[in-house]
Amino acid sequence: MGYGITIRVWGDYALFTRPEMKVERVSYDVITPSAARGIIEAIYWKPAIRWVIDRIHVLRKIQFTNIRRNEVSEKIPVGNVKQAMKGTLKKPLYLSATDTRQQRASLVLKDVDYVIEAHFEMTDQAGPEDTPEKHYNIALRRLRKGQHFHQPYLGTREFPANVELIEDGNIPPSPLTGERDLGWMLYDLDFSDARDIRPQFFKALMRDGVIDLHDLDLKG
Repeated sequence: MGYGITIRVWGDYALFTRPEMKVERVSYDVITPSAARGIIEAIYWKPAIRWVIDRIHVLRKIQFTNIRRNEVSEKIPVGNVKQAMKGTLKKPLYLSATDTRQQRASLVLKDVDYVIEAHFEMTDQAGPEDTPEKHYNIALRRLRKGQHFHQPYLGTREFPANVELIEDGNIPPSPLTGERDLGWMLYDLDFSDARDIRPQFFKALMRDGVIDLHDLDLKG
């Protein structure tokens, strides 16, 4: 195991979308490992390291709420954008929100609070100057100062995440007790073959508010 960190992440709302829901978005019961990794990478990421999520602590009761949002059903074609950049587009470059507006419902989490335990490992892109101590100290410094490459978010960009470094190892207790089967949950995407990117799933079990991600049996 590489150098580890422990952070607390919380926010008013979160949406960790289940991939099997096509139109109406429905959130998983808790944050997914890939979403947790995305929060950490928003704070510090380099090609030389790879973040791995070890445990997820759920610090508040799981609560859902429904929201409705106006979205658009189309997006501007890339070809039109390239033509506009070259000055060869014969029509105005825009998307009419009035003509393409659709109202969709989402089942989201509210009042979420998690503790994420993670570590990083060196990748094959690490050079001689890429030492674990160097990247660990940079990550700690950025967390202490509240720095990030982009705003960390809880599943979707409209739900920003608050992030705090836990350095004393004092993780608040969870109000959840007993064992809860959360079913199959998205773990991450396998990018080993760029032409065939595959999702990976795992059987999520939460014991006393903690999901342990060691020694998982991943299914593609």
